[in-house]
Amino acid sequence: MVTFWQLLLLIALLGVSTYRSMGKESGLGLAAAGLFLATLIGQFALLPWLLLGAVAAVLMLDDLRREKLVRPVFKLFKKVLPPMTSTERTALEAGDVWWDGELFRGQPDWKQLHAYPKPVLNDEEQAFLDTQVEQLCAMLDDFKIVNEEKDLPPEVWAYIKKEGFFGMIIPKSFGGLGFSAIAHSTIVSKIATRSLTAAVTVMVPNSLGPAELLLHYGTDEQKNHYLPRLATGEEIPCFALTSPEAGSDAGAIPDKGIVCMGEHEGKETLGIRLTWNKRYITLAPVATVVGLAFKLYDPEHLLGDEADLGITCALIPRDHPGMEIGNRHIPMYTAFMNGVTRGKDVFIPIDWIIGGPSYAGQGWRMLMECLSAGRAISLPALATATGKLCYRMTGAYARLRKQFKMAIGQFEGVEEALARIAGFTYQLEAARVMTAGSVDLQIKPSVPSAIAKYHMTEMGRKVINDAMDVHGGRGVIAGERNYLAHGYMGTPISITVEGANILTRNLMIFGQGAVRCHPFVFPEMEAAQNPDFEEGLRQFDKLLMGHVAYGIGNFFRTLIMALTAGRIAKSPVTGPTAPFYQQLTRMSAALALVSDMAMMVLGGDLKRRERLSARLGDVLSQLYLASAVLKYYQDQGSQAQDLPYVRWCVKRSLWEMQHAFDEFLGNFPNKILGTLLRWTVFPYGKRYLLPSDRLDRKLVAAMLDTSEIRERITQASYTGKDDNDITGRMENAFQKVLAVLPLEKRIGKAVRDGQVEKRVDPLEVLRLAVAAGVISEDEAELIKQAEAARSDAIQVDDYSQDYVKGVQAAKPAKRGKAA
Repeated sequence: MVTFWQLLLLIALLGVSTYRSMGKESGLGLAAAGLFLATLIGQFALLPWLLLGAVAAVLMLDDLRREKLVRPVFKLFKKVLPPMTSTERTALEAGDVWWDGELFRGQPDWKQLHAYPKPVLNDEEQAFLDTQVEQLCAMLDDFKIVNEEKDLPPEVWAYIKKEGFFGMIIPKSFGGLGFSAIAHSTIVSKIATRSLTAAVTVMVPNSLGPAELLLHYGTDEQKNHYLPRLATGEEIPCFALTSPEAGSDAGAIPDKGIVCMGEHEGKETLGIRLTWNKRYITLAPVATVVGLAFKLYDPEHLLGDEADLGITCALIPRDHPGMEIGNRHIPMYTAFMNGVTRGKDVFIPIDWIIGGPSYAGQGWRMLMECLSAGRAISLPALATATGKLCYRMTGAYARLRKQFKMAIGQFEGVEEALARIAGFTYQLEAARVMTAGSVDLQIKPSVPSAIAKYHMTEMGRKVINDAMDVHGGRGVIAGERNYLAHGYMGTPISITVEGANILTRNLMIFGQGAVRCHPFVFPEMEAAQNPDFEEGLRQFDKLLMGHVAYGIGNFFRTLIMALTAGRIAKSPVTGPTAPFYQQLTRMSAALALVSDMAMMVLGGDLKRRERLSARLGDVLSQLYLASAVLKYYQDQGSQAQDLPYVRWCVKRSLWEMQHAFDEFLGNFPNKILGTLLRWTVFPYGKRYLLPSDRLDRKLVAAMLDTSEIRERITQASYTGKDDNDITGRMENAFQKVLAVLPLEKRIGKAVRDGQVEKRVDPLEVLRLAVAAGVISEDEAELIKQAEAARSDAIQVDDYSQDYVKGVQAAKPAKRGKAA
């Protein structure tokens, strides 16, 4: 029994030393001192001292450890390590490790998160948002754009070009606006609350495409020629990457170019003979310059020794001989320009490669390095716009629409959907700001941008679905009054583009996160691929010892935090949000432990066990999203009215993490280890709960009334001013109805008190209330106006047969029925 207790003490002391990140000398000293003291108090036991000696030998005798222990492990690791393609390596090396690394490693430094500067627009950017963007939104009639013109009106195209919308990311030195990433995101998001077609038209030239690639890799000649023209809209760009046989797997593109000599402008020139067939290319139908991605081959070795150079990017003018811009696609019946481009045996000069001949074969790296920045801005902005529009309009509609003489927002079933809209919209805005802000910190957030792309577009899908459910027929019937239909139809586009969501969740988030964010895995892989075996062994030896200590530390950290329900974890703040930091730290430690165990047991198979890795990716994602909410709350001044939203978001994220861990461990192939990990992570069972009905009610209350937080959550969204505007109609009616609520309550009390006779006809009740002196004539008129506005706001459109069939272009003359 003495041996057992001393062994237990030794293990505990060694665990504490790794948990506290003590050096090996200090850790061994602590263990020896503790064991010596236990021997003095009790009696000598040989086995604990032998174990301590073995641990000391492994840690201190470097040559012995390396030869007898690490060498065979290194050989086995090299043998079982799955091969890494150049495409995979480029993708892994392209991005930066940022806050995601802190979350993955089990000890997030929350003070570091708070120290990141709050992303804000400067005065020039704010003025542009308040003036030019406001004016652009006012010019947009999305029903006409989508259903009649199938395009933006000429005056809108002209305004977008004139005001520099296409040059937001282009520096002022080249004639652009030179805006920050947060400004770019905010502008696109605001436009998207008015028109998806306009938002995509503005977004694409400022996202992954010719301008972005030229800024980072273009030659001076290319920059000086194209960037000023792109900034003013004289050139409209598109970027052609996707092929019929290569979508999310862009590395499989079949389009190819052969380096050869050819004729250009009457002279023999070194160049490329290209053949391509691209589809789904946004702005292609109107593009004047096409960025093209293709595989480049040099069979005659005109550029060097390599014959297979790899993916390359080039710029080709629309009017170049052989360039074919094909017909338009119709992406989910939206109206933004999207179509095909083809070319067969088209010769271009070698200098048209973006960056010049020295960048031949560098296209995949270029795309990966730029993709993370683009995904951090564009699609999160669209998803957040969906949230803001649905939050504002659905809350107003739920206040105006009545069933059984009661606003539908007061029904608990509707309240449940409204709460999801409210909570997800808060989280969308928080994640948008934090992720776009990382780009302004000169970070290439490959993993956070993948998290944002998947989870924010999925949240947007949930929000628009809930909004449609609440609106019922008002959302189903298309027309000038319907502000949901085009966003609903366009949601699958965001789900699909820039890495389909299924692929993003199952392969990218954890696949990149596990390798890039782990402090040892990628360096160990690098050591294993070192052509110098002995040098690789020395590197691997040092890394392996660090990895073992890291794993042991994570085990004890996870266990102790689980047993104490996270209460021993440090929080950077006091007050109501402090427990959230503690719980997130606990889940971060659990992720670090479970990920390590999964990689150790499954090895390279984890990459192929997509459903397992996706669940660990879900944990990392929810950690990131909850972190964004806490950061946003802090940056907003920790206002009391935000607390219900913060609680809702973090509680839901913790529940989602628990659910992901539960499914991962339940499906883990090693059932014994899975059970032990479950006991370690959740020793008291599943204790995280979804937000309560009471908390839901607090979120919804702000949606159904005028409130500061309603305005702040939906700031940088567009709401029309006119009663006939698609959103202005609903908002103005909402404000009018709220304004007369005190008057209606006064009348209701008078009826209950018998001061005013109860009548079925509301107008008769008003007349009697005026006669009784309960309200004035002017107040009665305000109630009538509010009711008229309310009734008008809930109507839907109807159209003549000729109009629906396209025979008649005139708009309908009459209003339809209430939904």
